[in-house]
Amino acid sequence: MSSVTYDHVTKRFDEVVAVDDLDLTIKDKEFLVLVGPSGCGKSTALRCLAGLETITKGTIKIDDQVVNDVAPKDRDIAMVFQSYALYPHMSVYDNMAFGLKLRKYEKDLIEERVQDAAEILGITELLDRKPRQLSGGQRQRVALGRAIVRDPKVFLLDEPLSNLDAKLRVQTRAEITKLHKRLATTFIYVTHDQVEAMTMADRIAVLNHGELQQVDTPQKLYDYPDNLFVAGFIGSPAMNFFNAVLREEGDDIIVDADAFNVKVPEKRKEAFQDHIGKPVVFGLRPEDIHDPNYAPPRIISQEVEADVDVTELMGNEIFLYLISGDHEYVARVDPRTGYKMGDKVKMAFNMDNMHIFDKETEEVIR
Repeated sequence: MSSVTYDHVTKRFDEVVAVDDLDLTIKDKEFLVLVGPSGCGKSTALRCLAGLETITKGTIKIDDQVVNDVAPKDRDIAMVFQSYALYPHMSVYDNMAFGLKLRKYEKDLIEERVQDAAEILGITELLDRKPRQLSGGQRQRVALGRAIVRDPKVFLLDEPLSNLDAKLRVQTRAEITKLHKRLATTFIYVTHDQVEAMTMADRIAVLNHGELQQVDTPQKLYDYPDNLFVAGFIGSPAMNFFNAVLREEGDDIIVDADAFNVKVPEKRKEAFQDHIGKPVVFGLRPEDIHDPNYAPPRIISQEVEADVDVTELMGNEIFLYLISGDHEYVARVDPRTGYKMGDKVKMAFNMDNMHIFDKETEEVIR
């Protein structure tokens, strides 16, 4: 198995910088997800590792071997594409065996590897079928099987679930996670879907405009985003942001968002002393805005008046779309909440979990 290192890698297409000075190490047997919006450079970074794109600057290593000038076929990686890329005239068996035949593997070894991979993926009964006879989920498993039989150092998966329906996506997501544990191989997975990233990854690398924004475990990214982009991208629904100013009021520090004022908890005041009087962005996740009647015990909360614009009953929770002055925001509240459209209500902001960002740099203030 293998580690992968991007050492200050840049990839340009003429004047467009697709990957900008990417410095990242993926550990042996790790499941790392590259996530970000369309055009952020995540697929390009994967293709550079696979050898499908030539890097403009920097070094890529697999283990300790620099692979910048190594042919794709000699890098000992396997890639699973969004489009599956199966040969329509070949059976499932032949699709999975094709790469091994090209490498002149013995027939018995090919048979053994294909059968083992088919058993792992639950597609043994499909080996005689053609791709047109398969569902989308079955085709995806065949594409995974074609990669598994290679027994590569690194698996690269480029948005492999985007062509599946919602239910099948959840099911296949779980299958890929179990597959990673079973194979104990390095997985690098590209997606624009932050839910996929949060549920599958050992670590997540967030990219935007070709630049690495932050890399950490899913929970740490969620709890401690480094900047506005990461805070807004990780989490569904996204974090609420309010333009505000910090001001002193006696011994307290107040977040003044014009339509409402909330007090910074005592234990967190010191971090914001240098930003008194400066414009900031106040961030709070929807799940940290509560109906006061059902707020969790022992949180430090501040009440804010709001108008209920829209309600969405989700069964186990309710999404409230709220308006306070010029601010529109979302709350995820207890399903027992009885608020209706048009109600004037009070909401409890959990200030323990608030975030404050510098308005100019967009970096978090810790």
